[in-house]
Formats: sequence, structure tokens, C-alpha cells
Amino acid sequence: MRLSLEQVVPIPLRDKINAYNSWVWNQKVTFNEGEHIFIQAPSGTGKTTLVHMLYGLRRDYTGMIHWSAYKMSDIDREQLSQIRASYISVIFQDMRLFPELTAYENLEIKRSLTNVVQEHEAIKMLERLGLKDKLNARAATLSYGEQQRVAIVRALLQPFSWLLMDEPFSHLDNANIQKAVALIKEVVEMNRAGIIMADLEDNNYFTYSRKLLL
Repeated sequence: MRLSLEQVVPIPLRDKINAYNSWVWNQKVTFNEGEHIFIQAPSGTGKTTLVHMLYGLRRDYTGMIHWSAYKMSDIDREQLSQIRASYISVIFQDMRLFPELTAYENLEIKRSLTNVVQEHEAIKMLERLGLKDKLNARAATLSYGEQQRVAIVRALLQPFSWLLMDEPFSHLDNANIQKAVALIKEVVEMNRAGIIMADLEDNNYFTYSRKLLL
């Protein structure tokens, strides 16, 4: 699945974006399946807005976003749901866990819907990220770093051609970042997927085919 952006400008940031030279906003950019893209986004340039637009959560923009033949501004809810379930997974900056459910239950919702990862495999992923003892803890009681690791595992429990990541390691120390990166790399390679990682600072967590300034 190829991603194409053509003169995309978020309406709330239009005046600000016009004041600087973005490599993404108001440009024609194409990302081919399997590419590993890093987008460096200084604060206030629309990093989270971009991720939300690519995932279909926002349509307040001008220009066009296409996932292959699907024009994001035109597709209906059913089509969007199908695209997300089969082709696009996301690690949100704000995690978006269900706070009253346990870590296990948050994973099980996704796992049971997609049915491509066995229960013991999902639990093993959580254990690899150091959360063996947090399986039955409510998400609301977890630290931000623990919640972020649950959110990372959740994103890996479905088929995808692209993994979108919005500051996925912002609450993790270096040791836990390395564990998370290793797990993500394995699943991305297994899916032969592309990644789009957006973050404030440059990094080399993955072997990027391109680095762009938002």
C-alpha cells in the first residue's frame, strides 16, 4: 500500500505552515510500501495532527491524502475501519488505553478482533517489555512508561502494511527503548511493513530510508 500526500495543509496550522519551508506540508510526497520514514517535527508543527490525518481521525485539511486508491477525505466509516484493520496500525502519543481495563484486557480487545496473534504470544510480548507482573493491573494504575509499553504491544497485535508511531518512546529509558525497538523491528519485518515515525528529535532507532522535516 502506497501513501501519497499532495499539497496537504492542516487548516488550523495554515498560517504558521506558510511561514516556513516544510518538507511534508504543502508538498507532493510519496511513501512506498516497506519504506522506513522518519519525520522530525519541532514542537507546534503538527506532528500529532499528521499522524491523526493519516489514520483518518482528522479531515480538517486541504489537499489530498491517498492510501493507494483510497482518498482519505472521501471514504466512509466502513472502508476506514477495513483499512485500519488490515493495513494501518498506530502507536498514539497519548496511548489511548482503556483506563479501567487491565493491561491484559487492553491487549485482548485488539487481539480478539484481529485474531492473527495467539494469546500466549501477546503475553510474551508484554513480558519482553518488562511487564510480566503488570498483566492484571488496571491501565489507570500504570506509570506512563508502562502504559506506553502496553500501547506498543497493542499496535503489534494486528496485520499491517504500515506502522504509524507518534513519539512512541517518550516515556521510556534507554534500556526499555532498546527492548521496544527490537520487538517492533521483528514484527515489522514479519509483516514486511513500512513505518512512519514522527518525533521531536532526530534518532537512529530504525534504519530509515528517508528523514524529512515536517
